[in-house]
Amino acid sequence: MLKIRLQRVGRKHDPSFRIVLTDSKNGPKSGKFLEILGNYDAKKNIKVVNGERVKELVSQGAQISDTIHNILISEKVIEGKKKNVLPSKSPVVDEAKIKAEEDARKAKEEAETKAREEAKEAQLKAEAEEKAKAEAEAMAEKESKTAEEVPVVEEAPVAEETSEAPETTETE
Repeated sequence: MLKIRLQRVGRKHDPSFRIVLTDSKNGPKSGKFLEILGNYDAKKNIKVVNGERVKELVSQGAQISDTIHNILISEKVIEGKKKNVLPSKSPVVDEAKIKAEEDARKAKEEAETKAREEAKEAQLKAEAEEKAKAEAEAMAEKESKTAEEVPVVEEAPVAEETSEAPETTETE
């Protein structure tokens, strides 16, 4: 069976690949291939693909690797969804799920913060009411003590004023 896949040709730490048509029995490092269909420079993200030839080979029954499938979709040679090419050992990153969890965490934190603030305000209000009540009791107690201590003086009738001037004595 024929397969379209990548063949590495770059140096160490400089990944670049050929897109080749090869027999599926040949290993990826064997160097054996039937036809070069393009190239891919991973560092510079340069993709060159002979789209017409790839479509022709696929119609004749050639299989495409998942990475080549994704490259062909990004180059708009074929249509469809990209495939997950991450190794099975590493988890698949679902950004929508991560964002939803982050939003839920933020909402929970905001609700907790709001609840703490409301509880604090209620506590302060209760303390203020308690303090005001204590002050009112102290004032009432103070007024009752002053009322008991101050003797009540009965007022004497006020004499009417006369128009006569008061007598003054002069000393010489």
